[in-house]
Amino acid sequence: MEKCEAAARDIRRETLNHHVSARHLDLASLKSIREFAAKITEEKERVHILINNAAVMRCPHWTTEDGFEMQFGVNHLGHFLLTNLLLDTLKASAPSRIVNLSSLAHIAGHMDFDDLNWEKRTYDTKAAYCQSKLAVVLFTKELSRRLQGTGVTVNALHPGVARTELGRHTGMHSSAFSSFTLGPIFWLLVKSPQLAAQPSTYLAVAEELEGVSGKYFDGFKEKPPAPEAEDEEVAQRLWAESARLVGLELSGGSSPQ
Repeated sequence: MEKCEAAARDIRRETLNHHVSARHLDLASLKSIREFAAKITEEKERVHILINNAAVMRCPHWTTEDGFEMQFGVNHLGHFLLTNLLLDTLKASAPSRIVNLSSLAHIAGHMDFDDLNWEKRTYDTKAAYCQSKLAVVLFTKELSRRLQGTGVTVNALHPGVARTELGRHTGMHSSAFSSFTLGPIFWLLVKSPQLAAQPSTYLAVAEELEGVSGKYFDGFKEKPPAPEAEDEEVAQRLWAESARLVGLELSGGSSPQ
């Protein structure tokens, strides 16, 4: 929260917009997500833009507060619940937009409905990450179908590789060879956080994207996602399973018709 508050102060100072606030949200906790959504619904009459940006990448075999594999729990399930809990407000604020950050890595993903939480298989950090990012694109597709005619659009996005701490678990800096040989090349190829945020901003506000929904963008360009990401049956099955896992049907929260 200290870093978040500092960022909010910087934005207020640079833009002279005092309506910038920081709120606590732990996407590894269903309780925290429900509390956050309730607070936003209470405080904000309208929500025009929701950017689901947070992610965990290739961490050890950790689990969330509720027992979900961390990458699937944070990258997909957390955003799935949050978005659904805010849907009524987004619909009431239409035209509204939802932007879900996925990754090019979704191409290597596969939804294993027999073991979404990696309880039966040997844990593979890369495969788990790719599965979570495929889930984001599938969620986007099914949500777009459910939101037809509401004035709310949703699109998925690969923003590019950003110079952030997302890769802290990849081992990139754990060896001298990586740090001194590959490090400089890596820093030349990746985007600054400011540049990496531009595609999200574009999808959130570009006039030419009004009404565009259910698409996958690589940076600023719409591109076809992986074949499995366009499978409607898989998308609907993932929705049903995700709703069951987070208790959406029993939550009293918003459920798209």
